[in-house]
Amino acid sequence: MSTVYEQLGGEAAINAAVDLFYRKVQGDAFINRFFKGVDMSRQASKQKAFLTMVTGGPNSYTGKDMREGHRHLVKMGLNDAHFDHVIAHLRSTLAELGVGQDLIDTVIGVANSVRNDVLDR
Repeated sequence: MSTVYEQLGGEAAINAAVDLFYRKVQGDAFINRFFKGVDMSRQASKQKAFLTMVTGGPNSYTGKDMREGHRHLVKMGLNDAHFDHVIAHLRSTLAELGVGQDLIDTVIGVANSVRNDVLDR
């Protein structure tokens, strides 16, 4: 059985998804304040490595754990409503790239599995 990473289309698909996803996030006035002053090319690289790891691809993620990496955002007010916006952008990105619903649901499940860590609870 192939990994979610392979089912998505591997590195090229992850790269396309992350690039489109961050364009959506940066255009969303409800959540883009959390990315002010962030080096978005560095952020995208970290996100690509993380998504590759959590979808079963070659593991090169060396970033902070979810709690540590997002704690400063929680102090800025990051909450479930913001997380829901991020999930919605991830879902629409995958759909726009032609990913099937079953696979979208799998990826969204993985994303939701880190919600409590991201929100530091």
